Amino acid sequence: MGLPTPLTFDPQLTRPDRLVLQQLSEEMTTSSPSASPSEDPAEPIIAKLKAANDPSDARFEPTVFTTYDHPEDTAALPSALRRILSSYTAWARTACRVETDVVFVTHLLLYFCTTLPSAILLFTRFSYVHAVFHMALQGYYMGPYTLLKHQHIHQRGVLAKRFAVVDELFPYVMDPLMGHTWNSYYYHHVKHHHVEGNGPGDLSSTIRFQRDSVGHFLQYLGRFFFLVWFDLPRYFVRSGRPVLGVKCGLWEVGSYAALALAWKVNPRAAVFVFGLPLLLLRIALMVGNWGQHAFVDEEEPDSDFRSSVTLVDVASNRYCFNDGYHTSHHLNPLRHWRDHPIAFLQARHDYAAQDALVFHNIDYVFITIRLLMKDYDTLARCLVPIGAKQIAMTHEERMAMLKSHTRQFSEEEVIEKFKLREKASSGTSSGTKQS
Repeated sequence: MGLPTPLTFDPQLTRPDRLVLQQLSEEMTTSSPSASPSEDPAEPIIAKLKAANDPSDARFEPTVFTTYDHPEDTAALPSALRRILSSYTAWARTACRVETDVVFVTHLLLYFCTTLPSAILLFTRFSYVHAVFHMALQGYYMGPYTLLKHQHIHQRGVLAKRFAVVDELFPYVMDPLMGHTWNSYYYHHVKHHHVEGNGPGDLSSTIRFQRDSVGHFLQYLGRFFFLVWFDLPRYFVRSGRPVLGVKCGLWEVGSYAALALAWKVNPRAAVFVFGLPLLLLRIALMVGNWGQHAFVDEEEPDSDFRSSVTLVDVASNRYCFNDGYHTSHHLNPLRHWRDHPIAFLQARHDYAAQDALVFHNIDYVFITIRLLMKDYDTLARCLVPIGAKQIAMTHEERMAMLKSHTRQFSEEEVIEKFKLREKASSGTSSGTKQS
């Protein structure tokens, strides 16, 4: 039996992630969580997390910022600042759709007070120094904004009903500044990716690629980068949803037309305000999606447990609203982001029984990088073994297991492995996934 590598508890872990990791660490060294005990030892943790999400509970804790936790980390602030923060939090709880999500109000205010004025200034008084700083700021903002949008498109909004107009319109202002074309994220992610679930009909599927090959990754990136504007509308038409195809195509072309207009107004500003964010985000989306779906179990590749991963890490969960719980999200795309750690703990025996993969101390970008380096040693050290089978593996066996999950599927295997889904499908789309 191989001794699991001790887990790394980064000081920047969110409190839920720390509790999740502590529970998994205990189960790694004591007994396998492959079968539910009569009394779940994680129940006190689950109860604590539920209380923190419940506005009617005295232990309720809204998320106000991504950089540190509230209220514990704000206790050292001067009393005047604490009063201001308390007043802001009380108001923002009434301004957001779900009371835990004060952070979304915080971020929208931040973007409209920094990104928008900066973009306007670049068009009216351009300088390269300002442009470089603007681009650096946008690089920092893109991840959190995209995952704010992720919650927005799945929950049909993030703000309270009295701010419905703002909730509806802010993406049309902010999306181009953050590298998104209008509505493309919604059409691709909700109406396409969650329907196909990394299967054969998914335009962003990884199964036809060798996931530790630089050449295959560049093919994957290039196809999305240059052809998604054509492939996605065509997908909707071929799957019997021509209206979605027309809408998707028009919004994409409209975004490029707006970029061309901005170029005529001020070419240099257009490059830094709209062009470079678009290029950077599209690369980042494909790097991230590769990491999210790089490990696919050949025995059951259409299982959400076996075609996606869970990350208990810093960047994906602290700064990007629990995006690391990707399996949980695929199991229930409508699940609120604050509920993912709870759902994972409650279902961890199912994760173990399904040989799901859980990592810590690494995010999707570095999973992709380590794969392209063929660095299975680091990946295996970041693996959190769950269930008797994974816990019993040696380090070398875990490396071999991860490597086997990155193998390219032949077209014959795609037909065989996904035959049940294809029988139930009409055209390209399976239509079996919740969106």
